[in-house]
Formats: sequence, C-alpha cells, structure tokens
Amino acid sequence: METIGRDLREMQRVPLHPEHVAAIRAAGAERHYAARAYLVQPGDPVESFVYVEDGEIEVVNSFTGERHLPSTLGPTQFMAEISFLSGGSWSMAMRAARDTRVVEVPRARMLELMAHVPEMSDIIITVLAARRRRQLESHDSSLVLLGEELDRGVRRVAEFAARNRIPYTSHALGTSEAATVATSCAVDADRPAVIFGRDRVVADPTPEKVAKLLGLSREFVDDEAVDVLVVGAGPAGTAAGVYAGAEGLGALVVEDTAIGGQAGTSSRIENYMGFPTGISGADLVWRGEVQAMKFGTRFAMPLRVAALDRLDDGQFCATFDNGQRVRARAVVVATGVQYRRLPIERLGDFEGSGIYYAATENEARFCRDAEAIVIGGGNSAGQAAMYLSRVARHVRLLVRGRSLATSMSNYLTSRLEADPAISIDYGAELVAVHGDDALEAVTIRQDGAERTVDTCATFVMVGAAPNTGWLEGLVALDDKGFVLTGRAAGGASSYATSCPGVYAVGDVRAGSVKRVASSVGEGSVVISQLWSYLNE
Repeated sequence: METIGRDLREMQRVPLHPEHVAAIRAAGAERHYAARAYLVQPGDPVESFVYVEDGEIEVVNSFTGERHLPSTLGPTQFMAEISFLSGGSWSMAMRAARDTRVVEVPRARMLELMAHVPEMSDIIITVLAARRRRQLESHDSSLVLLGEELDRGVRRVAEFAARNRIPYTSHALGTSEAATVATSCAVDADRPAVIFGRDRVVADPTPEKVAKLLGLSREFVDDEAVDVLVVGAGPAGTAAGVYAGAEGLGALVVEDTAIGGQAGTSSRIENYMGFPTGISGADLVWRGEVQAMKFGTRFAMPLRVAALDRLDDGQFCATFDNGQRVRARAVVVATGVQYRRLPIERLGDFEGSGIYYAATENEARFCRDAEAIVIGGGNSAGQAAMYLSRVARHVRLLVRGRSLATSMSNYLTSRLEADPAISIDYGAELVAVHGDDALEAVTIRQDGAERTVDTCATFVMVGAAPNTGWLEGLVALDDKGFVLTGRAAGGASSYATSCPGVYAVGDVRAGSVKRVASSVGEGSVVISQLWSYLNE
C-alpha cells in the first residue's frame, strides 16, 4: 500500500544541485557552532533553513542528552523538518557533534527560492516527507505520553497526534522507559503525563495545548485578513487549499479535529485513481496538506468556527471557539459530515475507552487478539472491518439492513464475505453497552432476540450528520442540515450557496456524491468559481 515519503535511508544522502547550493549561499548567512552546542530545542519556532557546509549535526534524545539516531547530517545535507513548510515548531533537539559551519536562510526567503526553483523544492519536500515517515515508523519524537492506558486525557492527545501524523512515543506506567522519562523531567513516575522535550510538562493535557506547543495552532492578529477561508481540512477542503495557493490566493484552512476529516479514518482506499495498491485516507490527505503548504496555504488546528458573519463591505468575519477572529473575502465550507452518535445509555462514558469512531493503527491497538465489533454498512465500515481483522481475533460487522448491495462497493463486500475472520450480522443493532471504567461487553438485538457479546472495542460508523450549525441564518440548508448550492440555492455557480461569497464542497453539500474522489474534484473546481467572484 502507498504511504508517505520514500525511505529516508535512500533519500538522506541525495545532495542539492550546485546551482541550488549557490542560491542558498546567496540568500543566507554563514554561522558557526562549537561542538556540543545546540542549534534548536523541541518547541523552538522553525525560523530558518540550515544547510551544512562543514561539520556534523546530530539528533539528541531530549531526556538522556545522548545521540538519538545512528545517522547524522553532514556536508551537502540540510537540517529541516516538515514543520518548516507551515512555520511550526521543531520536534527534536539538534546539536553540533563537532565544530560545524552552516548557512542559515530565513524561512520566508527560502520558501521564495523553493517557489521559483521547483527542482530544488522537489528534493527538499521529498526528504522532509521521508523524515516524517521515519519518525512515525520509529516513534522518534520529543513528545512523550505516559499512562495512555489509564488516562482519557492522555488518550485524546494520542488520538489527536496519530490522526494528524504527529510523531509521539507512548510508555505504560511502571515500565523502565516511563521511569527514565519521569525522572529526567522531575515528575511522578506513577502518574499519567504528557511531556514535550525535557522542560515542558503539559498540565491537564488537551489537543489544543499540544497543538500550540507544536506550532499547529496560530495566534491571529485582530481581524487578520485572508483572501479565502476554508473551513474543514478533509479531502475537499485540502484540495481547495492546494488550488487556492497555486492560484496565488492567500488561503487559511482551519480544522477542528484532524487533517483528513472522516476520510482520514479510512485505513485503506483502493478505488482512488492513481493508487492501484491502495492508500490510507490519512496518507492521501497528508500529501495534499504538504502540497498546499508548498504553495503558501496555511493550516490551523484544532480550531472550530463558532460563527460566521457577513460585514457591510461584503467581506466575512469568522469567530473561532477560542474567541479569535479572521476576515475573509470569500469562504469555502468543507466541514463534511460526522458519524452519528447512537442514542444508547452510557455510550459517551466509553468513548475513547472502548467506543471509537475511527479505525486506524491508534485504535486497532486496543482490540489485539480480542473480538471487535464494527457498526455500519458503508465503505468506511467495510474498510474498518478488513483492517481490524489483521489484529483482532474476530470482527463482527453489524448491519441494520438485509444487504450491503446499495451501500458498499462490490469489491469490498466480496472480501468481507470471503474473510473467515469476519462475520456479518444482518438486521442487527447495538442496544446497550456494559463495563466500569472501560467497555467490557455490548448487547446486540437481531431479529427481535438479544444477546450479550464480550468485547473491548466497538467502532461506530453509521449515518452522516453535517457540521452546519454555525451556518444557520446565513446560508440555505436542506431539511437534514446539508448546504444547498447551485440552482437549489439560487447561487451563481454550481458550488455557490445562497449567500454570495460563500461556497460549499464535499460531503457537507446537499446532493454531493459521498466519495473521496468527488470531494477532491469539488475542492479543486470551486477555486475557479471563487476566483471569478473575487475578480468581480
């Protein structure tokens, strides 16, 4: 299956071309670092691109002070992370292993060079993607979680990090690794904690606090202005960000949960053109995010739009849930849909500790060698069942209807029926959940009879509720809350809403085809319509 970035062992020694190096030298300034001097620490803002002329730079374990990786950066290589594109923060400590001479180019100037020299940009971005892949696979990060298995707040941070392709390391309490980290940070080794680098222990950890440390959330100046505000970073919103940036528009994409949206929870997409071996939804949209950032589009998260108002001058003011505001000349609504929460008593008590709304590697850990239950009859539920069958002892798919023919792709239905590790219960529904601090069993009703099944992991993937409450009173919605566009809304173009300057794309749009490919297409096409509006 396709994944992000080529292997770093292949890419890390590929040098920039001589003309690229000459441009870097002309744009930057030479600096010298003595042996053992730190160039950056975790949480420092990424302010420059560092090209190594002579010497050696090593990645340092923030908690032990020792070299973290066997390989180092030497002459003809550069020091940078994927956060360089977005203006985020460094995730690892970097130190001169010996006296080292580098050329440092301010980030804004380096981004200009990359925009003008695509060959150099291709090399840099490929290496940055490969480095992030290696971090994810080997859990090389200064973000460390202790006691994830015991604390719901720590689990929320883990879910946020996993879904947003943020490298982190998790240690169970009582292990020697957890004790080493706790001792180095002077925290209680018996209590859950979230730690970023040696000096930052996150009190009452939340995704918002971790995002701020990593530079993923942004402080906006009062009424900061952008050309286009894209609300939602699923396939449609991210595609809109790519094309807006490519057209030279100042674009800001905001997302309240995870880059990738609902598609990011799909473990394997096999019917998206260009990926014959399949690709995960998170990897697909992550590639789009990197592509959008290359063109200058900014992303901010987790950030929810609480209200959207049209101003007297025709522009829009978006107020976020943290009280900050931005102005925009146009708005693209790409908030997609979310799985419905079943009206079952105590279901919310087990969310994150047995009840899940995504089936990625992060959630799959909790059903290893156990029985997993997936609820739903769509492609997402089918993909989840196939993915979980690799780790769970058995996967039970609950479908309310009598067939999957109208709701799931035929290739997926055939695979589910052929897999001995998966059983499909038609005419079945979940009616009760059981457990103390974590899910222990569920009650299933099928054809009028009820039975209780022991399980520690149930995945809910039913229904589609649009995220449009913040739009009521501004644009026309249908009776289910989906945004009306085109003729149905009296709009000037196919994705225009009833409010001039506001467009809707992807699953949130009434009448849309609920597929990743169509969402990407809508996100790209809407920018040409929006461009015409702005030019008017």
